[in-house]
Amino acid sequence: MSKIINGDNLTLGTCYYPEHWPKTMWREDLERMKKTGIEVIRIAEFAWSKIEPEEGVFTYEFFDEFLDLADEVGMKVIFCTPTATPPAWLTEKYPEVLNARMDGVLLRHGARRHYNYNSPVYQELSARITGKSASHYAKRDCIIGWQLDNEINCEVDVFYSESDTVAFRRFLKEKYGTIDALNEAWGTAFWNQTYTDWKEVYVPRTTISDSTNPHEVLDYTRFVSVSARRFAKMQSDIIRRYLKPGDFITTNGLFGNLDNHAMRRESLDFITYDSYPNFAYCLDMYSDNPKNLRDRKWSRNLTETRSVSPVFGIMEQQSGANGWNTRMEAPTPRPGQITLWTMQSIAHGADYISYFRWRTCTMGTEIYWHGILDYSSRENRRIREVHDVYEKLQGMQELAGARYEAKVGVLKDYDNIWDAQLDVWHQRVDEASQKALFEAAQRTHTPLDFVYLTETTTAEELAGYSLLFYPHMTIVTERQAELLKQYVTAGGTLVIGCRSGYKNSTGQCVMDTLPGLLSELTGTDIPEYSFIAPDAGMVTVDWDGTTIEASVFADLLEPLGDAKLEGTYTSDYYSGSGALVCNSYGKGKAYYYGSAWNEMSAEIFLQKLGAANPYRDIVTVPEECEIAVRSKNGVRYLFVLNYEKHPVEITLHRKGTDLYTGNEIEGSQTLDGYGTMVIRL
Repeated sequence: MSKIINGDNLTLGTCYYPEHWPKTMWREDLERMKKTGIEVIRIAEFAWSKIEPEEGVFTYEFFDEFLDLADEVGMKVIFCTPTATPPAWLTEKYPEVLNARMDGVLLRHGARRHYNYNSPVYQELSARITGKSASHYAKRDCIIGWQLDNEINCEVDVFYSESDTVAFRRFLKEKYGTIDALNEAWGTAFWNQTYTDWKEVYVPRTTISDSTNPHEVLDYTRFVSVSARRFAKMQSDIIRRYLKPGDFITTNGLFGNLDNHAMRRESLDFITYDSYPNFAYCLDMYSDNPKNLRDRKWSRNLTETRSVSPVFGIMEQQSGANGWNTRMEAPTPRPGQITLWTMQSIAHGADYISYFRWRTCTMGTEIYWHGILDYSSRENRRIREVHDVYEKLQGMQELAGARYEAKVGVLKDYDNIWDAQLDVWHQRVDEASQKALFEAAQRTHTPLDFVYLTETTTAEELAGYSLLFYPHMTIVTERQAELLKQYVTAGGTLVIGCRSGYKNSTGQCVMDTLPGLLSELTGTDIPEYSFIAPDAGMVTVDWDGTTIEASVFADLLEPLGDAKLEGTYTSDYYSGSGALVCNSYGKGKAYYYGSAWNEMSAEIFLQKLGAANPYRDIVTVPEECEIAVRSKNGVRYLFVLNYEKHPVEITLHRKGTDLYTGNEIEGSQTLDGYGTMVIRL
């Protein structure tokens, strides 16, 4: 299936754009890459005109010449479909392929990602360029895999063209069958929005106060996801007709309004992510708040990636200062940070690391987005650090294919993610809790997974976690409720936060006692609820003698049946009301917490439920460091990552082997600023 995600090797690559450079530079670049330790390059994602310079005219000589050289040098290649940037001849002749803003203004040629998936013309021409590229190039020995498009739904994840409206109507007809069923699902009786004919239905359009029907928007977001997935699958199906045995198909990045899990199942062998931790240091968004995790926050994105593919690749790993000529200006990575960010990716499950980019571009929007080499091509600190990473990887090859260890998970599903994008009540609690749970896990050195409830998720998969949080499960289906019951019945511990169970799959509120379908499992009734008033001050909860701070919202709880009230509010008018209910269910327990989490309350939950710092008997590290463990064939590999510029002390409580040096180590160890260690336990 894969020549880079195969459990055998940790491999370095880089992104290269032969169309940007004179042919006289190609050989030198490729040979220099090989000496640096780079074995794979990604090419062609923005080069449609090099293959089809005008409509129906196909020329393969440019990339044939480059691939001949790659074969000669021994460089492996990931070839990309070039559909992220349609050429000028295409958008000029077929303006219907262009995406539009909500107000109908077309997004024009001059940047990227200005197309819409649902244009029949764009689908036809994209299928043709994909087929022509794959039929000609896929047989090349140097090509080991394919990337679909580039960063699907990056920069824009909403589509408002006429083609999108036509496709949206088709999507809705397939889903609902009749206009009456659509009206029921969308609650169009409100504000006299009732439809009498499908031609009256559009993608969301500009309205007064920018307020659109929330049930329409939820379905529209699902439609965007389906459209993107269909576009990816169209390309994947074509490429698979020509794919050599062992070659792979992937795409890069995780972006909005897209069910990445379904896309991987349908079209990809694995996902790759584009990791840019230096964004934390962008001049216009940097915070010196000591509680800010800065570049360490990218572990959250890597955790998302791992939920899609347990072992994955990085298609673009930060290697230099970032910045377009219009935004995102940032400093050059400090000595050690390239290594730190590379090991951050590997710690979370990456077996392939491709640096963006080999050369810093001298033209276009990304002239300040630096790669490994600067404009001059001279030897520099960054290329030496990349080579040092390569040397380190030679001692780490045995951990390729190892899986990240975590016994704590945060449950998610796409309907609730999308609902929180448009419902400010849901959004406020979800943003607070998602941030708090991740940061608390980081600071308490508690490895964490994101676990998505998809149509294929089983209770057996959930059983691998001793503790699961679902912070705010606003939309609940009967299947999901049953799945959670099975998990708890088998012995799991489930914690659910406020504002759960009050919507159905259409996004309409249920006419039932809350938390609706979760009432039986949690043993909870919610007779009253409220945002925490801005003049309430700190609202506190007493949990068996421990005081925690409630955040954002307060569900006032009453236990049902044999469920126990374990925490009560101790301030504001609801002082004495229930804040935390615990219900024994089968062999496990379900908790309902009536508020959102902050970092302090999240830490207390991890500690009181026995999940915090599971590796404390193995290693002691300061808060500034992240730890991760990957395991394979009964062997564990411990990563320690120092995100601070000053040295720190760590203590190993058992003997291990430093994979960078091969030396056996134990006891106190000094980790340099931005330093990393990988230890076989």
